[in-house]
Amino acid sequence: MVQNIKTRVESLNWDSIQHELDEQGFAKLPVILTKEECEFFKKLYCEEEPYRTTINMTRYRFGNGEYKYFSYPLPEIIQSLRESFYVELAKTANRWLGYLKKTEQFPEHFQDFLNTCVEYEQTRPTPLLLKYETGGFNCLHRDLYGDIFFPFQVVFVLNQREKDFCGGESLLVEQIPRAQSRGHVITLEQGSALIFPTNYRPVQGKKGYYKHTVRHGVSTVTAGERYGLGIIFHDSK
Repeated sequence: MVQNIKTRVESLNWDSIQHELDEQGFAKLPVILTKEECEFFKKLYCEEEPYRTTINMTRYRFGNGEYKYFSYPLPEIIQSLRESFYVELAKTANRWLGYLKKTEQFPEHFQDFLNTCVEYEQTRPTPLLLKYETGGFNCLHRDLYGDIFFPFQVVFVLNQREKDFCGGESLLVEQIPRAQSRGHVITLEQGSALIFPTNYRPVQGKKGYYKHTVRHGVSTVTAGERYGLGIIFHDSK
């Protein structure tokens, strides 16, 4: 199954994905995880052993819901997703730095990037499972966790929209300098994913590229339960 995950990610149309990331800052992906894999994660949510911490979102005023950060060692399927997506997204990350006239800083191999996180005392894994019940939502935010962060993250929806839950769309809001913000609402099918910026995206203007800060969240779940899987590449302090 793990080898199959690598093949699925490598088989995506990365030329098109890279173009979408450059043009709009995010890319909606086709179904990658099977229904059986989605069910595996939903059942895994009920266990205690795989996780380092559980966050009640209401307690911290993050929203209304719950999420759990995995501990090391990660489940093999999550490790494979992290490694496979990193290879292609590191190319985009370095290209974006080039647009902003900054030096490339993301190595080719994922473990080398994690070694940099360790140098900055960021050693706690950040992949997570999320659960929202009716009325649940996630406030707009950025997942930075320390001085070192990877410019992209990937989120999967693990159950069926309009069958298992209603509402709960993925939200992206761009803060445009000296202008009003722009919102994006993205719906995902079971097993499909969204790539989006962790902090900002470069946008070409008349005098070159500049930054749009991007925050993400989840709209209110109006019925049912929504499960998600978040793949974050940098580790946390």
